[in-house]
Amino acid sequence: MSRRCVLFHFLLATNGLNWGLDFTGGVVVEVGYPSDVDLNKVRSSLEEQGISGAVVQHFGTSRDVSIRFQPKEDASQAELTEKVRLACLKVNDNAQISRSEFVGPAVGEELATSGIVAIVASLVVILLYIAFRFDWRMATGAVISLAYDVIVVLGFFSFLQIEYDLTVLAAVLTVVGYSLNDKIVVFDRIRENARRLHKMPMVDLFNLSITETLSRTIITSGTTLITVLSLLIFGGEMIYGFSLTLFIGIVFGTISSIYVASTWPLLLKISRENLIPMEIKKDIGEDDEATYGLNR
Repeated sequence: MSRRCVLFHFLLATNGLNWGLDFTGGVVVEVGYPSDVDLNKVRSSLEEQGISGAVVQHFGTSRDVSIRFQPKEDASQAELTEKVRLACLKVNDNAQISRSEFVGPAVGEELATSGIVAIVASLVVILLYIAFRFDWRMATGAVISLAYDVIVVLGFFSFLQIEYDLTVLAAVLTVVGYSLNDKIVVFDRIRENARRLHKMPMVDLFNLSITETLSRTIITSGTTLITVLSLLIFGGEMIYGFSLTLFIGIVFGTISSIYVASTWPLLLKISRENLIPMEIKKDIGEDDEATYGLNR
């Protein structure tokens, strides 16, 4: 498990991420056609106008096309939009541009920073929540396993050089929330068994708790993966990155819930007393004793 995490760290450090136009800046043009349009024809027409490397995708219907590209020349948004319009008219004379926007590099850099802050902030809040509800040792295991899930997803995107855009960032945060739910279920069972099985060693107690929740974890993840796999196969290019992120995140999130999240508390020498809250007994004063006697 640690070797795999080191591998994905190495991929991120060497390959980096293929940042999408949401982060690097570029031009976004949405075009509407009166009938279904072939995306390959649109790409060829754009290249004839000098626009290469554009991301051309359907959105909504097969008649609506989203064109995103990073300008390689010092041209205004109006000039670039006109080139796109001419390219689209070559495919169909009735093509109409419904939206044209330019995302500057400064805005893209700000979005990238905000995305990193969002992931780190979510992990910090999760750490505080689990530390308050369970124990700081359990919280450490949860945050490390969630960070492992995020690194694995980013490592896959770095290795495959798939475009990392805002939809992928949203999927990463979704994976964090989904994986956290699995870990909370396991932690709850561990705490229940800690109250019930007083003489069982902690290692055996953790193993028993994971085994008892294993069927629930596999069934929940399996049914979710069926839906995500359907989106991955039939969802189209617009949500391909989102679906792939969920698929990878759910698979490795399930693995980390079983093997990572519960291992760290044991390494940190968690005890049964750390999981069972202390019972506060109130001393009965003289006035209370008198009242108690009268009531009897």
